[in-house]
Amino acid sequence: MPENTSAALQTALGYFQAWTAQDFDRAMGFLAPGMVCYAPSGRIDGAEAFRGFMEPLSRLLVRAGLIASFGDERTALLMYDTATIPVPDAPAAECLTVEDGLITQIKIIFDRTPFDAARAAAAQAAAAPA
Repeated sequence: MPENTSAALQTALGYFQAWTAQDFDRAMGFLAPGMVCYAPSGRIDGAEAFRGFMEPLSRLLVRAGLIASFGDERTALLMYDTATIPVPDAPAAECLTVEDGLITQIKIIFDRTPFDAARAAAAQAAAAPA
């Protein structure tokens, strides 16, 4: 557990631990219903829409490791590395805003290029004659 025990950081870490354990029901408990996410694919409005974006990724997760975490009473920053079934090395960072103990905003930064390449390769393999 990090030395910084700010409210926002504790909420962010609880969320991170839940989704990386593939427990998205528990992860949802950290999200405000009207939360907003800014991801490389665009803006996602609402916790249920965000679940549709993030839960499929959590199912592909092989490993996740926290690199660094910082926070104050309202904002937390997490940097982590993941390995997924299609992409073995996918580092990411999230800046999370927390109000009244719930995440109201997440800004996610990651490189979509390897995920797009993996999807294209899978589609090409599926379309190839047997």
